[in-house]
Amino acid sequence: MNGRVYLMLSASALLIGAGAVATIKGTAYAGAPTETQAAKIAAGYATKARQALAKRDVRGVEFAEQAVKAAPQDAGYRALLGQAYLMAGRFASARDALRDALTLAPNDARSALALSLAQIAAGDWSGARETLAAHEALIPAADRGLAVALAGDPASAVELLSAAARAPGADAKTRQNLALALALAGNWPQARAVASLDVAPQDLDARIAQWAQFARPQGAADQVASLLGVVPVVDAGMPVALALAPKADVPAVAAAETPAPEAAPTVVAAAEAAPVAVAEVAPAATPVAAQADARPTIVFAPRREVVQPLPAGKPVKAVADKGVVKLVANKPVVAVVASKTEPAPAKAPASGNFYLQLGAYENAAVARDGWLRATRRFAGFSGQTPSGMAVKTAAGSFYRLSLGGFARGDAVALCAAYRAKGGNCFVRQGVGDQVASWVKPGRELASR
Repeated sequence: MNGRVYLMLSASALLIGAGAVATIKGTAYAGAPTETQAAKIAAGYATKARQALAKRDVRGVEFAEQAVKAAPQDAGYRALLGQAYLMAGRFASARDALRDALTLAPNDARSALALSLAQIAAGDWSGARETLAAHEALIPAADRGLAVALAGDPASAVELLSAAARAPGADAKTRQNLALALALAGNWPQARAVASLDVAPQDLDARIAQWAQFARPQGAADQVASLLGVVPVVDAGMPVALALAPKADVPAVAAAETPAPEAAPTVVAAAEAAPVAVAEVAPAATPVAAQADARPTIVFAPRREVVQPLPAGKPVKAVADKGVVKLVANKPVVAVVASKTEPAPAKAPASGNFYLQLGAYENAAVARDGWLRATRRFAGFSGQTPSGMAVKTAAGSFYRLSLGGFARGDAVALCAAYRAKGGNCFVRQGVGDQVASWVKPGRELASR
């Protein structure tokens, strides 16, 4: 399958946290290292593995293997090795490493989720569903639902995700996972309706087209490989020497030198400050809501109200600017470092038919709380009157929060200023937006 599909399973949902790592200098040991020395050696290699994975450097596999050799009973290092294999497209090896990680740490939800993806890529769908079922109490429903769909049971995934999407606090990620599950189940009209809640109108056709391609894989590994943005390789499995053995049977490890950990780069996702998209479309019968984003490597994305636009098929590249590394997924996405002194628009916006879409909430009361948070975050909303509208989809009923009635240029400038302060929004034309239900006639809601 050509091109990477940005799903709500972001590559960081399986990301192994850095944790506490000892900083040591390179040291040569004449004989086998002591237990303390071996732990330092393993920590050094693990640090280098994480740094390599952050750069999508294939050397992450070698460093992770060395960490496991030095500390074979450490579940975290084996989980890190499984992640490294996943990002290298070595799915059989990832499956072996992650099974060992779960043997050592049976309640590790991240490893369970990563293992299910490795099993799916290896064609073991039933095994993946068993893994997900065994850890259902640990893996969040939004994450588990999409994994169940990828494991060949989209009907069960739709049932699971529909309930999750209707639950209080459901976010854009959950709704987009439900939309994809509906697509994989063949219910494209409902998939489009649900997706439209969090995708800008000008991006909706592209998202559905990419999902259509995603739904027709040529091989067992295609969907997981597309999800992770990797190329699957022929893989015989993890080296036998790294297989988990009883602690008493593990030989001491000799090492020539200890790698010194390097400083990890600061990574800023391009979606954090992507340019404002404007919908050049006529008012639609079905209202739409805010976008959601995705994070990089394999952990599930955190809650946000914006959906990152799908890339055009070009690989992610790093762009350096003043010591900061920004991930640029495709041409339409321009990485910008948010300024702490970004000024709000100085003049009142001119009247027009363009709106800032701020979010989709379970009801008007929750939307009101979202509006109050937005006004506290961004002074430029002070004195403005919010708009809203109730909508119904297969995912349930939602209240769409917006702000507008502005000229296009002013709406774009206002949204850009809000996003520079860390907010989420996109600009679209009006589709029947009305004054928010909690605003009394003749009064504006004061920001607090």
